[in-house]
This record gives sequence, structure tokens and C-alpha cells, in this order.
Amino acid sequence: MRNFKNSFFYLIIIGGFSSLIYAIILNGKTLEQGQNIVSNTKGSGHWNDFLASMTHNLQNPLSILLVQIITIILVARFFGWVCKKIGQPSVVGEIIAGILLGPSLLGMFYPEFSGILFPKESLGNLQFLSQIGLILFMFVIGMELDLKALRNKAHDAVVISHASIIIPFALGMGLAFYIYKSFAPAGIDFTSFGLFLGISMSITAFPVLARIVQERNIHKTKLGTIVITCAAADDVTAWCILAAVIAIVKAGSFTSSLYVIGLALLYVLLMLKVVRPFLKRVADINRTKESLNKPIVAIFFLTLLISAYVSELIGIHALFGAFMAGAIMPENAKFRSVFIEKVEDVSVILLLPLFFVFTGLRTQIGLINDIHLWKITGVIIIVAVAGKFLGSALASKFVGHNWKDSLSIGALMNTRGLMELVVLNIGYDLGVLSTEIFTMMVIMALVTTFMTGPALDLINYLFKTKTHFVPETIGDKSKYKVLLSFDSSEKGKALLKVANSLVKKQTENTIVTAMHLGLSSELHSFDLKDYEKETFLPIVTEADVLQQKIYTLFKASNDIYSDLIETANHGEYDLLLVGLGQSIFEGTLLGKVLGFTTRIINPDRFIDKITGKEGLFENSPFDENTRQIIANSKMSVGILVNKGLDQIENVFIPIFSKEDTFLLEYAQKLIHNNGSQIIISDVLDEVKNNTHMQESIRSIEQIAPNHIMMMQERTIRKEFLMQQDLMIISLDSWKKLIDSQSIWLNNTPTILIIKP
Repeated sequence: MRNFKNSFFYLIIIGGFSSLIYAIILNGKTLEQGQNIVSNTKGSGHWNDFLASMTHNLQNPLSILLVQIITIILVARFFGWVCKKIGQPSVVGEIIAGILLGPSLLGMFYPEFSGILFPKESLGNLQFLSQIGLILFMFVIGMELDLKALRNKAHDAVVISHASIIIPFALGMGLAFYIYKSFAPAGIDFTSFGLFLGISMSITAFPVLARIVQERNIHKTKLGTIVITCAAADDVTAWCILAAVIAIVKAGSFTSSLYVIGLALLYVLLMLKVVRPFLKRVADINRTKESLNKPIVAIFFLTLLISAYVSELIGIHALFGAFMAGAIMPENAKFRSVFIEKVEDVSVILLLPLFFVFTGLRTQIGLINDIHLWKITGVIIIVAVAGKFLGSALASKFVGHNWKDSLSIGALMNTRGLMELVVLNIGYDLGVLSTEIFTMMVIMALVTTFMTGPALDLINYLFKTKTHFVPETIGDKSKYKVLLSFDSSEKGKALLKVANSLVKKQTENTIVTAMHLGLSSELHSFDLKDYEKETFLPIVTEADVLQQKIYTLFKASNDIYSDLIETANHGEYDLLLVGLGQSIFEGTLLGKVLGFTTRIINPDRFIDKITGKEGLFENSPFDENTRQIIANSKMSVGILVNKGLDQIENVFIPIFSKEDTFLLEYAQKLIHNNGSQIIISDVLDEVKNNTHMQESIRSIEQIAPNHIMMMQERTIRKEFLMQQDLMIISLDSWKKLIDSQSIWLNNTPTILIIKP
């Protein structure tokens, strides 16, 4: 009755007031006489009017910007994925995506489409958005600096980093001397041209270097620590030099730039001595994430914006101000993590790809159209590598490092990545770099970044010290080895309970390893140790309660699931335990409509479709990552669907085919190690008609007659399922249950799905 009343009231209100609006419009038409109303419709027909309206909407600046952003993000993510698959930083793929969307490819072969997607009048909007992204990104880079590490290891770091700046800087100036007349823009003096070429040669990409160090799992080594510190010192020094170079270029001469440099020094002094203590006091009062309310957050973002504005006003570029604002943020790791979390996703995923594409729109590889220009490009690359790689390596050797570490430091410091593009774009905006030299330098940035990984592999190969991620103790082939991989502590504890129940009484003959892989783009060099400790603390505590000895593995990765599979396969584990993730499209109409589209968005899924592996997962609820693990792992895989697992006393194992025989091995392990009560459900009489299964069950009954029983009932009752702690089922049987849409699946306890 109440619903009827509400519906009646709704109809009266909507209908009555809609009629009133229509009556007002009709009467309002009489007021138009003498107003010289010009009709927008010119008798072209309703359909043509609609098409004209749609065309106008498509040409709206906001529509163009939105479609640009959508295109850029999709293309950048795809090429980033490709580069990750071949062992390169994703930033390389994003830079390549930007170049391909520019005149070097899209503009050359599809000029009309390029003109529609990137009309000249829209580039201003793209540039300003990309600059906002850079400001936010430089703020994050400033916060990623570990100033304590800089102070503690200042001596070696300063020697190496400053050598890695001054040597390539001098070589860059020397190169500028030879190419100035041929490539310097008209009206640009040699000092400005030479200084920008020098600073372009001497920059190091701190964020890319940090990611490579994390992904290669060397962040805890002496080499990883010193190279991160060197890169941080390099970053600070290079940005200070860049600010001075910009001041000189804008002022026109070194003497007149002294005023700008003086103001810049005063600005830095105020930031360090006044603003920094104030921010520290605010942070001390608001330590927790919950206490960081909007007014407090606004203070820090205002500091960022004012700092960027002041540095732009002085004449040393807004990006230096953003970097400085990040560097003076309170040093508390948790506090910084909160702000990085707030800023990084927007800047890195949404806005930074716009910068890559904007750079790509300026990069015209077609201009490098003869042998001479390619020779000059080659010379630029050689000078860049010789200055940065050899300069860093020789300085490292001089301060006492061995040749392997020295060459590795050189290879890592030679990484230029995004930071190089930032410097080049500043030079291009100031008119110091011509389009040709800008393009050559972008190619150099790509080559030097791309060569870092292969160079490190070659150095490791030459010195024969290549190490594997899997510890030697876990490489013992005589023991039963279980690897559990978790992304959250709750999943980790549940997986540990399962592993413990399988091996509890065989501690001498088993090895249990708990592994957590963190996405390197979400981890920061200054708090990796704290992050690792906090991540494993609940797991180690649970292991102590269960009296289960465990090994722990942690790695920062740029492709978590590929690294998981590689680690599991290389370690020759007997069983891999993972938690089931949730597919974003599962159970939705969108999932049915976008079945093909998800394969395009997820290239791994598309590859599985081509190779036939996707047939393993028809109609299964597995998320994409779980699919990859099952398809590519060489050992048995257990996928845990946790529904509040507390204990493993009562276990239910349904048998649906003769291939399910292997499940009896797990039943035997649970009985022997955990004393579990096992109920085997022979729903389809598979056990009854299989002699081998009967003998396996009989052998278990002889050892533990009170721990295993058969159930022949065709109907699985809800009450029975509620009494069970765990259901173990094979992957093939699980697929059959999903296909049959069995009603009793809604009432299952925690499920362990096993692929033999």
C-alpha cells in the first residue's frame, strides 16, 4: 500500500509540474514577437540538425581534450606493457607511445586523422595539463629523496654523483662547440646553447633508476644503497644547476643572472629555514592518516603551488619549485606515503602520459633524414654514454668499489628517462634547442634508458655473479616445498593455515615460503624496509602461533604476476598457494558485452586466446591474474577462495572424475599432519567404479580409520556444508560445477581449488 501511495504521489508531482512547464513554454512563445529571434534550424531537417549538433560537440575543445586523454592513456599503457614484458621500464614504452602518436608516425602516415585528434589549437590545453602533471610528479620526486641516506653516505655519493655531472657536462659543452653553427637556433648565443647541451648530457632519471634497482631486488645490497644515494645527490645537484642555467639563459648574461641566482638562493633559504620547520610542526600534530583533514592537506598543496609559482616568478622554472616543495616535506615515511598516494596516481597515470605525447608531437624523427644527421645523433649518444657511464664508473672505482659495482653504477647513472625529457622541453620552450637537436636528444634519452637493463645483464654475465631471486636453501630438491604468495595479510594468514595443515608434522622434510611482491611504481626507496617489515609482521606472527617455520621473500616488481610465475617455476616448488582475486567484469552485463574488449585491454588474455590457453578458463570466475598463474605455472597450484577460514578440522572433497584421484594425496596429508576429518563425496560413482581410487582410500583407512568416510548422497545439503571448514576440489571439477550452475555452490565453506 505504501509503495502504491509513493508511486501515485510521484506521478502527480512529475505529471502536474511537467504540464505547468509546458504551459509556460507555450505562453512564453507569445512574448517573442518583435524580439528578432533567429532560428538555429534552417529547414535542413531534424536528422541533419542532429548531425550538425553532434559535429559541433565533437569539435568542442573539452571533447577534443577528453578523447586525446583517452587515446593517450590507452596507447601509453599498451606500450608500457610491451616494454615491461621485454624487461624495460614502462616509462620507455610511454615515451615511444608519445613519439608514435606525434608527427614521426601518426602524423606522417595518417595526417588527416592526426589533424582531427591533435589539432594545433588544442595543443595549448594539452601543454598546460601536462605541465600540471609534471609539477605534481616533481613534487613526488622531491618527497622520494631520502635526505637521511644522503647525509649518511654523503662522501662517496657526492664524489660519484658530481663526477657523473661535471664530466658529461664538459663533454656536452665540447660537443656544443662543434655543432653550434649547424644546429643552434638563430639569435641564441653559444653560452645558452652550450649550457643546455651540457645539462642535458649530465641528467640522471632518479625515479627510473630507483624502479630498476627495486625490480632487480638489489635495493638492500651495498650497490643498491650507494646507487640510490648517488642518484638522489645527482638529482639535487642537477636541478640546482638547471635552475642556474635557466636564470642565465633568461637573463641574457651571467652577470645579469646573478640577481636571479641571488633571489633563488634567498628562496631556497626561506624554504629550508622557515617553511620546512613550519610543515614539520604541522605534520607532528597530524601524524595519522585520519587526522589529515582537508584544511591540513590544503596547507601542503598550497605550499607546493606557491613554491612552484615563486620559482617561476624568479625565473628558475616552476618545476624546481615543485621539486623543492617535495624535498622539504616532513621526513616521516608514513606521512610522505600518504601524500605520494594522493598525488602519484593522478600525476603518473593520467597527466604524465600527456607530457610524453606532447613531447612526441614536438619530436619529428622525419627531420633526421640524411646520413650526416644520423651520424650527429650517433655522436650525441656516444658522448652521452661516455660522459655519464664512464664518468660514474671511474669515480666509483676511485672511491674504492670493485669493477663490477663501478660499471653497474655507471650503467644505472646513465639512465636518463623522463628527467631528460623535462630538461629538453624546458630548453625547447626557451628557444635554446632547435627541433632537429631536440629530436636527436630525445632519441639519445630513449637509447640510454633502454640500454640500462641489457648493460646490467652483460656486466653480471661478464663477472659471473648473476644471482637468482630464490635463496639457495629453497633450492633443495629433496624436500617438499610450498610457496604461498599473498597480496594482503588476511589472505596470507589463510594461505599459511592451509600450508601448515599440509606439512605440520614433516618440518624436517618440508620448506614453506611466504612471498609478497609489491608493485614497484607504488613503492618508494625511502620506506622499502618499513614496508617489507609491516607486510610480513602479521604472517610471521601467525607462523609463530602455528609453530611453523617459514622463509620470507619480498621483491619490488614492475610485473607482479610474471615475476610470481618465474619465481615459482625457477624454485621448482611442489605446490603454489594463491588467493583468488575478483574479476572486475565477473557477473555483470558489461562483462558479457565486453568479452572481446577485455582481451584487447588485457594483452595477456589476448595472447592466451591465440595460443589456446584461454580454453582452460571458459565460464570460470577467475580474475585475469589467476588465469595467468594457472596457465603458466609448472607445479601444482592451489587457489584459495577464503570465506573466513579459521581451522581445518572438517574437510569435504567431492570426486567427479577419475582425474580427481590426486586429491586423495591431499586428504592423506591433512589426516597425517593435521588430524583432519575427511569426507569423500562420490556423487557420480566414480570411486565405486575405479579400483585405483578404492585402493587409495583403503590404504588411508588402514592407517587412520576414524578420519575418512565416504558419502554417496546425490544431494549436497546446506546443513552439511555449514559443518565443513574447507572444501577441496580439482580445477576441472570446479569448471563443471560452474557450468552446471549448481545451487549448492552458494553455501560452500572456504574452497581450495587445485590444478594438479
